[in-house]
Amino acid sequence: MKHFLILTILITGAATYAAAQTTRTLVYDGKATEVSVSAVAADHLWITTSDLTRATRFKIKPQGVCRDELCFPLPKNRKADFITRRGTIDWFNLAEFARMIKQPFVADQKNGVWYFGPLAAEQNGYLASLEAPNFTLPDLNGKLHSLTDFRGKKVLLVTWASW
Repeated sequence: MKHFLILTILITGAATYAAAQTTRTLVYDGKATEVSVSAVAADHLWITTSDLTRATRFKIKPQGVCRDELCFPLPKNRKADFITRRGTIDWFNLAEFARMIKQPFVADQKNGVWYFGPLAAEQNGYLASLEAPNFTLPDLNGKLHSLTDFRGKKVLLVTWASW
């Protein structure tokens, strides 16, 4: 009976752990990737470290969270806010990391989509160059036009918002 009770507790714990895991769509650098997440809190996005690398190209290294030559050291007193191990899986809190490096992001909890905007260095690069980032929008007839189609020409952009 004792072994049956222990086995039941282990199976129930594993089922609860599996139920807490699910997938979300993460949009990073304009690329959508489906990632495994650990549901901890609505304002945190805990993804596996392998999904972190696959979706963002960031890797956890001894010096911090790195991508190519760009590396962000994690505060030693807050390491648990960013990295945790559950079972045999290492998890990384991408939302908390984005907050730390002041990267804009938004989450659509209903549809399970998280969008991460450009890093500050990329945003500031557009300001320094005075060159707008490319985008593509349809005209009134549905034909797509990209800003790059008009490079070298003067362009007047008119925007409007209902709020």
